[in-house]
Amino acid sequence: MEDAAATAPDVLAIGRSGVDVYPLQIGVGLEDVETFGKYLGGSAANVSVAAARLGHSVALVTGVGDDPFGRFVRRALRDLGVDDRHVVVDAAHLTPVTFCEIFPPDDFPLYFYRRPTAPDLQVRPEDLDLDAVRSARLFWATVTGLSEEPSRSAHHAAWQARGRRRHTVLDLDYRPMFWSSRDEAAEQVRAALPHVTVAVGNREECEVAVGETDPDRAADALLAAGVELAIVKQGPRGVLGKTRTERVVVPPTPVEVVNGLGAGDAFGGSLCHGLLTGLPLEQLLRNANAAGAIVAGRLECSTAMPTAAEVEAHVAAHPTPRLEGTRV
Repeated sequence: MEDAAATAPDVLAIGRSGVDVYPLQIGVGLEDVETFGKYLGGSAANVSVAAARLGHSVALVTGVGDDPFGRFVRRALRDLGVDDRHVVVDAAHLTPVTFCEIFPPDDFPLYFYRRPTAPDLQVRPEDLDLDAVRSARLFWATVTGLSEEPSRSAHHAAWQARGRRRHTVLDLDYRPMFWSSRDEAAEQVRAALPHVTVAVGNREECEVAVGETDPDRAADALLAAGVELAIVKQGPRGVLGKTRTERVVVPPTPVEVVNGLGAGDAFGGSLCHGLLTGLPLEQLLRNANAAGAIVAGRLECSTAMPTAAEVEAHVAAHPTPRLEGTRV
C-alpha cells in the first residue's frame, strides 16, 4: 500500500472521453459548416486536462474503442499531461464522437454519437486499479457514469474501496440524453451522494439530485445527504459554496463568450486544484469562475484549459466583491 500511495496521482478521474468535432465557423448550422477541428473531449477527460494544466499529476479511468479515434484519445491525453494507463480499450464499441454548433453567447447545441453505448460506459469493476482509487489525493466522478451498467457498478466499487476518503468529488453533470428518465437519474444520484464528500452542479442538476432549485436549499439538501462541501452554480448570479460552517457566494467573471462548452470542466479542474492546495473557499470559487471564463472565451475545450498563471492574471484583472459570506 505504501508503494501505491507513493505512485498515486493527485487526481484520479473516471468518466467520459471521446473526440470533439467542433466547427471552425461560428454562428453557422452544421449543415453549412465546411471545416472542423478535432479535439480531445468528454467531461472527465477535460477535467483531467484542466487539473494537469494547473500542475497536478492526473490519471483517467475511461474506455475507448480499438479504432483510430481511440488511439487519438490516448495520445491526446498523454500529450496534455494525463496518464492513460487506466484507459480500457474496448474492441466491441467505437470511440464516441461529439459535434456541436456555436451560436454565442449562450446557444451551443451538442450532438452525441454514442449509440448503442460508448466504451467509457463499459468500464467494469474488474477493470479498476483499486489501490490507485484508494490512494489518489482526489477522486473525481460524474453522474453520467451512473447511467448504464457496468459503469454504474464500477463507480460504486470505486467508492466502496475509497471509503469516503477526503476529496471524493461527484460532478452532478446531468445530461438527459444519457438517461431513460429523469426519475432514474435522480434515484442513482441519491444512491451515490452518501459515498462522496464534495458535490458540484448547476441548479437544474441540483433539482435532479435533491429536488431543489433554490441554491441554498439545494446546498443544504446536499449537505444533509452527507457531502461536506456543496457547490451550486447560479449562472449570472454567481456560484454558491456551502459547508456546515461557511457560506460564500461569489459573482461570475465577465467574459466575451466564444464557446461556452468546456467552461464547466475548466471550473472542475480548478476546483480540484483549490481543494488539493487548501485554498480558502472564496478564493477557490473565484479561481474556478476565472478558469471557466477563460475557456468560454476560446473555441476549443481540452486544449483551451488555462495555466495557474493565466487564472491568477484573470482574477487580478477582474476584481469583484464577494456577494455574500457568512460563518455559522
